[in-house]
Amino acid sequence: MRFQRAVIALVGIGALGVLTGCSENEAATAPVVRPVLSMVVEPQRAETVSFTGTIQPRFSHDLGFRVLGRVISRDVDVGATVTAGQLLATLDPVTLTLAVRQLEAELAKAEAQLVFATATRDRKKALVAQKVASQADLDTADESLASASAAVTRGRANLDKAKEQLSYTRLVSETDGIVTATAAEVGQTVNAGDTVITVAQADIREAMVDVPDEMARTLKIGDPFTTSLQVEPSVHAEGRVREIAPQADAATRTRRLRITLDAPPPTFRIGTTVVASPRRDERSLVDLPRSALLRANGDTFVWVVDEKAMTVSRARVEVGEATGDTVPIIQGIDAGTRVVIAGVNSLSEGQKIKIDPEMVP
Repeated sequence: MRFQRAVIALVGIGALGVLTGCSENEAATAPVVRPVLSMVVEPQRAETVSFTGTIQPRFSHDLGFRVLGRVISRDVDVGATVTAGQLLATLDPVTLTLAVRQLEAELAKAEAQLVFATATRDRKKALVAQKVASQADLDTADESLASASAAVTRGRANLDKAKEQLSYTRLVSETDGIVTATAAEVGQTVNAGDTVITVAQADIREAMVDVPDEMARTLKIGDPFTTSLQVEPSVHAEGRVREIAPQADAATRTRRLRITLDAPPPTFRIGTTVVASPRRDERSLVDLPRSALLRANGDTFVWVVDEKAMTVSRARVEVGEATGDTVPIIQGIDAGTRVVIAGVNSLSEGQKIKIDPEMVP
């Protein structure tokens, strides 16, 4: 009896040991359930941001006289439409006209001296051939002829220069356009190079707007904008950013954009007030925090939560240009999908997770 009891006791102890070992192995191999911070992806309504600006020409010409003089006529005012070669203003030409006449007289004198020197040289040459005059006389005649010819060349050059100076008393438009400013009146004396009239080319027009510095940093050359008239929003034109000011204004903290317009309507006149809005990529449906993105092997992924199995799996996504702390997702996940938004580098494919209600944003 004692022997039977001892055997039974040993068997019981062994069975207990086996059960204990199984429990320890099961505990050692049990998957780790990790609590995660997640969010449900929802479509983001594109926010329309508008900025007020004006229509400006891309090219503008500050025109002025090339000579000093007194303005005797100004043939255009601000807003006038002009064509290339059209007369805009005139200086008093009396002084330069007299200079031209004087040089014309000097040229006529030089030409007469050239005729006389030519005839003299021909006579000396004939006399030398008859051995009536010496070679020295012929050389002197040749020198006089060369000097007279040079005087004629110099006189013509001076006359051409004076005529060119006289033409500078007429200010003409270099291109088709619109007069946007005038800086001189009739009777006023202007210096050479002073701006008298500003002509803007109307064929290439731009929208000039100021945007906050924070937004300007997210823009790049070529980004599309939609521009419409402030008084008539239905009249609009598409355009793209051509220039972004490199520095923000010290007072307003804004940076100036120049948006080149594609085939603007005639109502987009220079100086007209317009409203410009950036066009967002229509494929961008959702925005996610930067912390939700996992980058591996040159691709971008997010961890998608299977709410039934409570596991995670990687999904490759295409992202757009980041704005602040968020990144637009162009494609790869659908609205209504729950994704992990923190700790993405420490998860593994198929890992069990737990969504803590207190951690759900």
